[in-house]
Amino acid sequence: MKLFNIIPIFFVCFFPVYSKLSDTLTKTEFLSINQTLISSGGKFELGFFQRGNPIKYSYYLGIWYKDIPSNVIIWVANRNAPSFSNSSIFHFGNNSNIVLSNGGSMIIWETHQLNLVNPVIQLLDSGNLVVREVWDSNPDNFMWQSFDYPTDTLVPGQKLGVNLKTGLDRVLVSWVSRDEPGIGNFNVSLDYKSGQEIYVRNFDKIFYRSGPWDGHTFGGVSGMMLDQMGFNLTLYDNSDEVYYTVLPSPNTQIKIRTTLNCYGNLESLVWISDSNRWNRFWYTRQDQCDYYGACGPYGICNVTSFFVCKCPKGFKPKKSNAWELRQWIDGCVRETILDCKNDGFLQLDNIKLPRISSSFVDKTLNLDQCRERCKNNCSCVAYANSIFDNEVGFGCRIWTDDLIDMRIFVEGGHTLYIRLSASDLASNEPSKKRKVHIGTLAIASIPTIIILLVTLTTWIICKRRSSSYIYAKRMLDSRGNCHMIKKRQEILHSGQIITCYSDYCGEAKNADDVELPIFDIYSMAYATDNFSDANKLGQGGFGSVYKGVMVDGQEVAIKRLSRESGQGTEEFKNEVRLIAKLQHRNLVRLIGCSVDMNEKMLIYEFLPNRSLDLILFHKGRNSVLNWQTRFNIICGVARGILYLHQDSRYRIIHRDLKASNILLDADMNPKISDFGMARIFGGDETQGNTMRVVGTYGYMAPEFAMNGIFSTKSDVYSFGVLVLEILSGMKNRGFVSSDTDLNLLGYAWDKWRNGQEVELLDKSIGETTQSTQQVSRCVQVGLLCVQERPEDRPTMGSVLLMLSGDSISLPQPTLPGFHRVSKPSETDSSSNKHDQSVTVNQVTLTIINPR
Repeated sequence: MKLFNIIPIFFVCFFPVYSKLSDTLTKTEFLSINQTLISSGGKFELGFFQRGNPIKYSYYLGIWYKDIPSNVIIWVANRNAPSFSNSSIFHFGNNSNIVLSNGGSMIIWETHQLNLVNPVIQLLDSGNLVVREVWDSNPDNFMWQSFDYPTDTLVPGQKLGVNLKTGLDRVLVSWVSRDEPGIGNFNVSLDYKSGQEIYVRNFDKIFYRSGPWDGHTFGGVSGMMLDQMGFNLTLYDNSDEVYYTVLPSPNTQIKIRTTLNCYGNLESLVWISDSNRWNRFWYTRQDQCDYYGACGPYGICNVTSFFVCKCPKGFKPKKSNAWELRQWIDGCVRETILDCKNDGFLQLDNIKLPRISSSFVDKTLNLDQCRERCKNNCSCVAYANSIFDNEVGFGCRIWTDDLIDMRIFVEGGHTLYIRLSASDLASNEPSKKRKVHIGTLAIASIPTIIILLVTLTTWIICKRRSSSYIYAKRMLDSRGNCHMIKKRQEILHSGQIITCYSDYCGEAKNADDVELPIFDIYSMAYATDNFSDANKLGQGGFGSVYKGVMVDGQEVAIKRLSRESGQGTEEFKNEVRLIAKLQHRNLVRLIGCSVDMNEKMLIYEFLPNRSLDLILFHKGRNSVLNWQTRFNIICGVARGILYLHQDSRYRIIHRDLKASNILLDADMNPKISDFGMARIFGGDETQGNTMRVVGTYGYMAPEFAMNGIFSTKSDVYSFGVLVLEILSGMKNRGFVSSDTDLNLLGYAWDKWRNGQEVELLDKSIGETTQSTQQVSRCVQVGLLCVQERPEDRPTMGSVLLMLSGDSISLPQPTLPGFHRVSKPSETDSSSNKHDQSVTVNQVTLTIINPR
């Protein structure tokens, strides 16, 4: 600490106390505990805030949002030097530097010497606190700015990176805890030297790596949706600076921020004004593969596989015993030593490129030239394109050290070429003719040996299958003999990773096939206690769903398709082909499948709160769905559908969105399930047509139910029905207004048209402190989605933006399609035996002849 001189004491004693200041502070002014600076547009505020024990508060100088009711602090000056005095002041020092002093007697925090003639401190509408000369008309000519010294938060326009001229490195450092702004254990930095990757570290240990910048985004980052909210992710790289920033588009009113929390998670959040809260739309470490180097050197991580880590072709686990115990940190080693001259390359698609600290780039080379460069360099272990523009690769990146932190994406990622010995590359190809120096007798005996081997192998397979069948039959017929299953726990470890493209999983192997664990019937019987009724979660026309516990303790939901269900096989094929390729936090995750002994089963992650309909439409349970939870479910489902329609590798139409197909995890986060009816659209397709109309009455769009025409707008209609059901707690199917023949859609339309839409809200919510504006907005969005004409309905991208805040004006909806209850004489599809309420991962079928 430095002793302060007499001049600031004079200020404290004789300057008047201002109750309110503008956005600037001159050389002759100071800021005390009860004063603030407010940016000219009223967006940000600078002042003192308190943390810690109320008996002895710690005072910090910081910046926070002014125009929204948020307690988020985006910048702290004295984060490691709190003041314990309520007489602290903020002002200029003798050398034109800015100073925070404790009652004028001791300096708590200060900047470097600025040596300005007539300086002024100004808080900008960007949230940047700057020091400049009063007479300088250049708005960007700052002698000091808080943006150069971030704490734990980045706001649009702020930089993360290094100034190559001054050596200033702008990094984020977490708070010690949620209530203590001091320097915490975690930091975020841009590794500009080796290829512009973002790292999250715990001190010096890497926790997370973004993947290299490819000219558009970071290779390991997906699902940020910044462009949909009016922001551009940009990386600047020149002789002066290398930095990452997020820039807003003109007239963007949405507020976003990126924060490194005290637990080491980097997260991006958007402000939802209707609910007065920050909503997280992207974060690091979303799954096990997001942890840096989870599978060790050369190991490849894949969250859709039962065994998360695997070795690529030509490699094997370095420590096989540890690998079997799922301890993968030692990674993989080559099976065959490289000889440089005759080596080839293994192509891996949809890969998060490995850490690039040991790589180098040549932007002038194309991919063929890159291959030759790598082949002629015996130190090269892999290569890939370094820059991408609209998925077209350019440039060359070459790795010369162990490949670390690779993962497979269901969609996205890049193509990597790994160097392999020629023998490893040819291991799965037909063997070449070899020179064999054997006698004529040996050659003549080869056919005999082959026949004997084939006969012996066939006998062994038939014997094992017969034994397996007898054992499984005994096991499934005898519920009391569970100990027989437990004696064979070693069988449960046989869920090896294989490509699922059999008759059950697809017609032919191609580039779109995905690796999915296949389990035997023993595993499923053991997990469900012989498919006991006590573990049954639900039943429908497709079969039954059971809760299971795998041998490693993982809870799963097992859909066992009925052998009598003709539709079951098609649903099974479709779901395995489709959902295994999808990866989103608002979609249920498929863990594996089973096709053993004519049994067809799908194994999903288990969600403890089961399906939305079991809570939403149950008077004794629906009170747990408060307004905030319902709004979160609406937004979560919207994000999941947007992913299917726009952000996934394929354009996918779900075709059976309904409350019973929305599952809830332990935190009531929604996940869309049941893709048995889903359809994939090609790049040029906008709608499809079918003579077999499938779905659930009450959720089907008019054009689909009557003419068999479906598109993304069909799902939008179903989503609109779901929104109105979540708001009201009432089913569209079965609801009848007491004095009219309106169904729920017509009733909601009538209430909205008369300005009474808030009356639609479920009475079980009780008195809510939430703004009625948010409820009204949700009703209007729901009505926009259920309009009669598909072209009038919004896209899911527009729906999310409309739900995000009140800064976006909403169009006026027209009359909903199917807004009246069918007359008794009309066909009532609810009588169809397939149209029933089921609980988990169920399929509800309603077959209607198109009119």
